[in-house]
Amino acid sequence: MTDRKHLLRGRTAVVTGGARGLGKAVARELAARGAHVALLGLEEDALAGVAGTLPAPSGHWHVDVTDDAAMARVAEEVRRRLGPASVVVANAGVAEGGPFADSDPASWRRVIEVNLIGSAVTARSFLPQLLDTRGHYLQIASLASIGAAPMMSAYCASKSGVEGFCHSLRAELAPRGVGVGIAYLNWIDTDMIRDADQYPVLRELRAHMPPPARKTYPAPYVARRVVAAIERRSPSVYVPRWLRGVQAVRAGLPGVVALATRKELNRSEFAPTGLLGAGGRAAGPAGPARSG
Repeated sequence: MTDRKHLLRGRTAVVTGGARGLGKAVARELAARGAHVALLGLEEDALAGVAGTLPAPSGHWHVDVTDDAAMARVAEEVRRRLGPASVVVANAGVAEGGPFADSDPASWRRVIEVNLIGSAVTARSFLPQLLDTRGHYLQIASLASIGAAPMMSAYCASKSGVEGFCHSLRAELAPRGVGVGIAYLNWIDTDMIRDADQYPVLRELRAHMPPPARKTYPAPYVARRVVAAIERRSPSVYVPRWLRGVQAVRAGLPGVVALATRKELNRSEFAPTGLLGAGGRAAGPAGPARSG
């Protein structure tokens, strides 16, 4: 039987949004299994801090995942420094809560740009390397990819979009030996989720979810599940596992959600949260890589 803990040894793995939260945990899990890790994101000092703790060769790049030209440059730098990417984890993401009618158009657009366009730019930038290595692209998605929630229109639209993008990409790339997976995740104990709980609209939204759907999961636990799915080249991974069952009833979810939240979330005091997550601000030109 193959020892999966050695499947990633010496291979290059790219993680966007790697400065904190799930991205940081995934980077550590990949490095623990021997992968060379390239961390991409907007928080340069935090990225450097994570890279400096990894037990394998690593590098970090300050880059906005929505910038095509900058991402293309970074992809080539990753190839030169660490070798061609065998794994790409599109994790960078932001969120926003509140009524759509009151949302700031620029903030709403930024959520779509980071979560959906940024994922596509990431895939496009590293696809030549994945084709060379017959590698694996993993998209971090969400319960919001399966069933949309009120007061989170931009986030739900972006996560539904990345699901469709990955299904299309998987069929397109399978004949060429590249795997494409989707990680359907629920609440994870990260800075972004803790920040979200400070806002009444998101706190109420979570409070009215069924008890199992309110639970948060430690980032290291989720990262272990995600990396194990990468090693298996799985087309999907669900954390918690019961999310897989939601797929079977997704056609009926919009009506159930609308009925359940009609009264509770239609109150005037629910104001927009603004952007949640470091990716809410655009970056300047991609900075130089530094070893970790």
